[in-house]
This record gives sequence, C-alpha cells and structure tokens, in this order.
Amino acid sequence: MYSFTYENAFTWEEAKDFLKEGNAAVIAGGTDLITTMKGMCIPESAAPKVLVNIKDIDAADLIRVDNGTLKIGALAKLSAIADSPEVNSGWKVLSEAASKTASPELRNMGTIGGNICQKPRCVYYRKEYNLYNCLRKKDGDPTCYAANGLNRYHSIFGATGGCFAVCPSDLAPALLALKAKIITTVKPWEAQDFFYVGDRDDQINDIGFDEIVKEIEIPALNGAKSTYRKFAFRKAIDFPLVSVAVVANVSGGDVSNASIVLGGVYNSPRRATGAEAFINGKPLNDSNAATAGEEGVKGHSADLAPQAKYKVQVAKALIKKALLDLLK
Repeated sequence: MYSFTYENAFTWEEAKDFLKEGNAAVIAGGTDLITTMKGMCIPESAAPKVLVNIKDIDAADLIRVDNGTLKIGALAKLSAIADSPEVNSGWKVLSEAASKTASPELRNMGTIGGNICQKPRCVYYRKEYNLYNCLRKKDGDPTCYAANGLNRYHSIFGATGGCFAVCPSDLAPALLALKAKIITTVKPWEAQDFFYVGDRDDQINDIGFDEIVKEIEIPALNGAKSTYRKFAFRKAIDFPLVSVAVVANVSGGDVSNASIVLGGVYNSPRRATGAEAFINGKPLNDSNAATAGEEGVKGHSADLAPQAKYKVQVAKALIKKALLDLLK
C-alpha cells in the first residue's frame, strides 16, 4: 500500500485548505479509496500523499426534507438512505438504488458522496500494482486496453476520450432521473452536468481536484412514481452491469414527464431519450413498455465492445420492467 499521512478536517474550509496543497484526497467511508491504494492500482505519482478525514464535519450526514426538497448530506451512509422512511415514501428510486448497492457491510460504511466520486471500475484500471497504466490514469499510456481486450463489462454507447469504462454508481442514474442538484464546496451542479464527460480522468465526475461534495438536493416528485432496476451477475454485491432509474407521472393509465436513465452502459449515466419520447403521452401497457425499451437503446455502438452486446437486450428488458413497475 502507498504511504500517506492523515489529517482531520472539522469544516469544509479546512478540508479545502488541505486539498490545495496537492496530492491529497478526502476520505469518509473509504470503501473505494482504500482498496485502490491498497492494491496500488494507480501510479505512485498519482496516489494521494495526504488523506483528509471529513467524517467529523458537523451535520454533513443529515437526511431531511426542507419545504418539499429532500436534502442529503454527502456523508450520509448508503444504508441510512436505503432505510429512510422519508426517502422511501417520496423518492423511492433513490432508496431502491441505495439498497441494491454492494453488500450490507459496504452500505454501512460507504457514503452517498463517495458513491458518486469513486474511481473508474474497469478491470484494467483496477488491476493491482498498476499493471495497466491506461489512459484514465495520470500520465497514463494513451491506450484503452478494453477496446481490444476484455470488454464484457464496458460501454455499449462508445467511448468518451477513448475510454470504454462505465459509470459504476447505482445512485448516479437515480440522481439524474430525479433532476438532483449536487452541492460542492465550489458551486451547485446539475446532476446531468456532474458526471464524467472527459475532463476528470481519475474519477467518475468532473469536479475539480480541490472540490468536495457537501450535499445533494432533490426536488419533490409531486405525485410522480419512481423505481430502480438493476442487473448483475452476483445480485448480493456486484456493481450494475446494466441498471435503469425511472421517474414518471401515470394518470388515467397514461405516462407523462418520464425520465428514464440507464446505468452501467456508458462512461456516465445515460438518458434513454428515445424511450422517454416514445412513452410520454401513451398508455402504460406491456406493448408500449416493450417498444420504449427498444427505443431506449437505439443508436448503441455495441460493435465497438462486442463482448458487451448482451447489455443491449438487458437494457431493453430493464426499461420495460421498470416502466411496468410504475403500475404497482
């Protein structure tokens, strides 16, 4: 494991000051950061020399509803979100996504802030002792080894900046479908702008190296229903190979304001705009839900990652099932 020093921050400003020194990283649950450092998966030059503990920042773990808006502190544990009566009753898709993340032990340690700030979950990026110094690493080899290697877990919608690694977060598609705001020490981000589009190579979002997630704000659904579906080989612990978050109004059997977001299929959570456009204004039934699934994967480029082609069929099925879940 790479060596490091440890500092305690008791305010967000203190934490930011430590990060400004460079070669530092914040740590809360540590379920992603510590495994990466222990496995020495990244170049030693890119490994943090200082870990900044933010677990002692007051009230940063609160889950509360303020004037109809759900507010979740970045240090809220995934298990707390999954078990929260407020989240489950008003924002079901988020509690379901949290409950399906990893294992009970990891949910008891991991935080929502860490879940949306984790590093890429690619077999080449994560190979111990930095065996593959790929393009997503600092000063890395400009090669995506998955492109011509093992790509069964990778993107079916092409590659951002040449990388086929997918967004592994269960919560990310839910936050995007919910039109969440992610509040950092620098500014508020819309969820659709927060996740990786090519600027921040070493993790799954685009925030600055001295920027820290403080809180997530989610507007009221005002009667809309929501749900989350996930496909993984090992349901008890695996990251999603494909997932879908759906938020929509269903009135008189017809769908409106549908927000459908796929996970595990692209570098960032991907809105299934074709599915949304098709299902809005139509009755929610088996046939229409199936067609929405077909529309949701149009434009895929799975031929670029041929071992991952199965994800196309899985995504179709998950969109259909998730839409039909709204009838329950």
